[in-house]
Amino acid sequence: MSQRILIVEDEFIVANDLQFTLEKAGYDVCGSADSVEEARDIIKKYRPQLVLLDIHLQGTLTGIDLAKELAEQDIAFVYLSANSNQKILEEAKATNPYGFMVKPFREKDVLVSLQIAQYLHEQNMTTKRNNELMLQNSLNDILADSTDWGQKLLRIAKAMQPHIPFDYLAIGMKNLDAVPYEGLSFLRLSFNEYQTIGIEELLNITGLKRNELLRLQEAEDDDKKSVFFNGDDFVRLTQQSGAKKLIAKTFQMASNMVMHIPVAGRAGFTLSFYSRKADAYGNRHLTLVNRLQRSLSAAIEGILTDAKVTAPKSVNAPEVKAPVKESAPKGFEGIIGSSHLMLTALDHLSLVAPMETSVLILGESGTGKERFAKCIHKLSPRSKKQLVVVNCAALPTHLIESELFGHEKGAFTGAVEKRAGKFEQASGGTIFLDEIGELPLESQAKLLRVLQEKEVEKLGGKETIKVDVRVIAATNCNLEKEVAAGKFRLDLYYRLNIFPILLPSLRERKDDIPVLAEHFIEKYSTMAGRPKLTLSKQALSDLMAYNWPGNVRELEHLIERNVLLTRGNVIERIILPGAAVPATPMATAAAAPVILDGQRVKSIDENERDYILAVLKKCGGRIAGPGGAAELLDVPSTTLNSKMKRLGITRKHVSGEN
Repeated sequence: MSQRILIVEDEFIVANDLQFTLEKAGYDVCGSADSVEEARDIIKKYRPQLVLLDIHLQGTLTGIDLAKELAEQDIAFVYLSANSNQKILEEAKATNPYGFMVKPFREKDVLVSLQIAQYLHEQNMTTKRNNELMLQNSLNDILADSTDWGQKLLRIAKAMQPHIPFDYLAIGMKNLDAVPYEGLSFLRLSFNEYQTIGIEELLNITGLKRNELLRLQEAEDDDKKSVFFNGDDFVRLTQQSGAKKLIAKTFQMASNMVMHIPVAGRAGFTLSFYSRKADAYGNRHLTLVNRLQRSLSAAIEGILTDAKVTAPKSVNAPEVKAPVKESAPKGFEGIIGSSHLMLTALDHLSLVAPMETSVLILGESGTGKERFAKCIHKLSPRSKKQLVVVNCAALPTHLIESELFGHEKGAFTGAVEKRAGKFEQASGGTIFLDEIGELPLESQAKLLRVLQEKEVEKLGGKETIKVDVRVIAATNCNLEKEVAAGKFRLDLYYRLNIFPILLPSLRERKDDIPVLAEHFIEKYSTMAGRPKLTLSKQALSDLMAYNWPGNVRELEHLIERNVLLTRGNVIERIILPGAAVPATPMATAAAAPVILDGQRVKSIDENERDYILAVLKKCGGRIAGPGGAAELLDVPSTTLNSKMKRLGITRKHVSGEN
């Protein structure tokens, strides 16, 4: 059956050319519209599977307005536009299209874009259905469990987190007989750590009297329907709702989403999600809520009927008012931080890891992209197979195809034996393509073919080899700008960008610096065989004030260096790259090696040279092997040798001579 397509384009010639191209390729064009109103009528009548959508149309509504409606109906769409206005492009991107074709376009570009859009939509729908089914089953199991309601509500909160993110969640039953409110609230502290807040806790936190708080918690009209409020809408809501205003002010919340579950004879079961992000909630969350509503309503009604009670027993917070903390899930080792942006990234990781979906990890150098990739693999069904890591930026141009796809004996000078490429090595497991943006265009085309066909052809070979590989890619560059500049293929970008995870820079998550610094101090104190050092308030202040262009990796290296150079038990002061030399007695022995002639701060290369020399001295000049400098520095010995050569560190240093 051919795919049914609607063309929404206000230029007759363009629309006509597109229709001719599509019909020649075997597609079923169900209509052509030049306005949103006309498109709505065709969509209602024919239910197209994909829409080619111009941004600028006849009438007051734009293609972006229609795109939001298409997303709610799970209809795939690809934008058509000649407009390069950055603001409009950003608005279009926010609707999550399955492609973007810039006029004028070639016939081949149109057909390839449609194939990619169809593939991405199928993947997206499969992932969405699987996620919704797992969540629905999980919630039904939780509700049917024999545990008390306090534990049920906590488990419901944790199950909902990856799907509808929140920093604060109020959950419970409204207006149960004479009881104005039965429920609990949960304040998120870290990935798997929540503080349970009942009536008593809320009274202590807010300073309100009991009757004042109960009056605020009476059911409101906004709690009797599923709806969301972002930004200014939420601010206006808090001016009308005392309960919302209390939560927003007490816990610094900026958006809210209500999930209302009708219960026969009751005002309903309500989950009220709050986030510190001003734009946390959208139509996709509302769509999920509406899909879950019916089954959860039936489940709750069944539980209440079977239990032969009019309502759950009074729900109280645990007697111990400390946060309810559980250990982090296995597979997250080495990922540290509880800032909002990092928790969002972890939620996305936990959601996508069990799937087969391709993942694109975005973030600056040093933010932990490879660590995230390893965690995704470890938490996936492929964890027992190999994770093959490929640094695309480090591949010599003339060897890229050989490294990725393998070669036959004699394929080129130096190919003395047959060799399996990285994709073949990773078959059954996962391949991590780091710095994917550095691949040359020719190699991008061949990579796209492998992703589409799931097969490779060795260099110099004639047969294709089927490979079963999950792809995780990462980059520190803006691929959209690379596409616009003609340096990265649009079709490859959309093939990889099925599930993006954005890792925040360290300057965006400075609240995590204290716990990160403590972790690295403990790690390198242990490796150095000395008692754990402590960080002075001034040193911590130095770390918090720095901009961290090298992110977490830079922080780790700086802490490691200071652990090695500090003579006492306290790191009193940290001299950061580009910082002025302190002219006070607080400049300690840890800072002294950074200074030349009492005035000039050493360059980064000079500091790195001193750092490596200090480690070599500690290791007795040994570079590789157990206890060697490469192991201590957590880098390959080849990398360390290259650095030593560049920095002028010679054999006499390796042998331990002065």
